[in-house]
Amino acid sequence: MEIDGDVRQELKSLPKTLADDVARNLVMVARLLDTEPEEAYQFSRVALRLASRVPSVREAAGFASYMTQRYAEALTEFRAARRMTGRADLWPVMADCERGLGRPERALAMAGEPEVKQLDKAGQVEMRLVSSGARGDMGQFEAAVVTLESPELASNSVQPWTARLRYAYAEALIAADRADEARDWFAKAAEADPEGTTNASERLAEIDGLEFVDALDPELDVDDEVGAVVADDVEDDEDRGEFREDDREDDREDDRDRGDVRDRGDVRDDRDDREDNRVIFEEDEDVEEYYDDDDLEIDEAETGAAERELRDRENRDRGNDRG
Repeated sequence: MEIDGDVRQELKSLPKTLADDVARNLVMVARLLDTEPEEAYQFSRVALRLASRVPSVREAAGFASYMTQRYAEALTEFRAARRMTGRADLWPVMADCERGLGRPERALAMAGEPEVKQLDKAGQVEMRLVSSGARGDMGQFEAAVVTLESPELASNSVQPWTARLRYAYAEALIAADRADEARDWFAKAAEADPEGTTNASERLAEIDGLEFVDALDPELDVDDEVGAVVADDVEDDEDRGEFREDDREDDREDDRDRGDVRDRGDVRDDRDDREDNRVIFEEDEDVEEYYDDDDLEIDEAETGAAERELRDRENRDRGNDRG
């Protein structure tokens, strides 16, 4: 990152080695101000010790203090820079420091000072933003809305300040209990903010009941998010497993039922066989019972006659043999 030409011109009042050291610290302030403001503040303090009489150094120290909410230090540095240069462009941020110090009425008083007329269009819009915020700090929510209603707000052209102005207007409407109107202005702010310098898209989604998750956010615990999803899947699998286990248990019960039926069938078959055997035995008994005592005497008489006839035949045969 190259140092600004106007700043380099101011540093020429210093010895070259010192100027180079101050320049390096100012570069680091500019590089870290938005992402690591606390580190930027430390570099600004080094530059301030090296060259406190250089306006750009006081201004850089003021912004670093402002970004880390050291509003008293910031106001001191901005006032010093303004005295050195006579410029009015720091007026809005000086007024905002008064707000940060809990003095919104001083911020409103500064909005009526002649210095405001020296501001360019961007500076005037910035002063409106500060004044509206001061009105909100004092509980004057409708007045905060009215303060922002201006030709710049109504314009359809997109300027560097457009997104912030529309966003601040939407927030003022929210504070004034005009949320239905606020949604439209958050949408307009998002349209004018393709780089996402405001969180208009998130505020719009919040109103609509949606939630954005920045997968690239280093503070986002992706493992927890994935773990929650996996846990849900595991619960689903467990539920399905329980259903399958229930099905298997039902199958086992069916098998046991069928086994019981088969066992009972086998018992019945054995019982039937035994009954059949018993019936056959009973039939033998029936046969024995069928022949009474008289029948048995007849069988014995017939058997004795046959035996006598057989012996007589055998005797006759032997007599013939002898003769």
